[in-house]
Amino acid sequence: MMKHTVVAWMEDKPGVLNRVSSLFRRRNFNIESLTVGHSETPGISRMTFVVDGDEHMVDQAVKQLDKLVNITRVENFTARPAVIRELALIRVSAAGSERSEVVQLTDIYRARIVDVALDSLVVEITGPESRINSFINLMSNFGITEMVRTGRIAMTRGVGSVTHTGEVSPGWRPGTNQWTLSNGK
Repeated sequence: MMKHTVVAWMEDKPGVLNRVSSLFRRRNFNIESLTVGHSETPGISRMTFVVDGDEHMVDQAVKQLDKLVNITRVENFTARPAVIRELALIRVSAAGSERSEVVQLTDIYRARIVDVALDSLVVEITGPESRINSFINLMSNFGITEMVRTGRIAMTRGVGSVTHTGEVSPGWRPGTNQWTLSNGK
């Protein structure tokens, strides 16, 4: 099983989100993350979700999604060069001498402190899932009292865009405009 990032564009109508999530529920997919927001087109929302499954199962689900009435487009971004980001807000215990350590680590990870209290800091971090996981692991040493994550959002890369290895979909070789298939070719 592999994590797949799928994006669907849908009309802003009541019940559409329920129909989409029900389609995955009926096929026993676990939706690991789900993010919905406005798109560049008025009246159309963009849903990004991450599901575990093999390629064939996900392809079948994408085809079924594409048949739903209020869905205008569906794409599986898993095997495409894409910018994939996540946002997290983390409340960290930070009193006394620990506060400066939390601030230093926040700077190293290019995160931002968005709220300060006498006994805690709220840190905002945006980036690839692996960087956020790494930051959370470090912050757990200070005590995380509250946390919320958005889940993945994704956008395909444009032709000729600059890529960094940690930010692209698995299989994409930056700078070569080529894919590395699972068999190494």
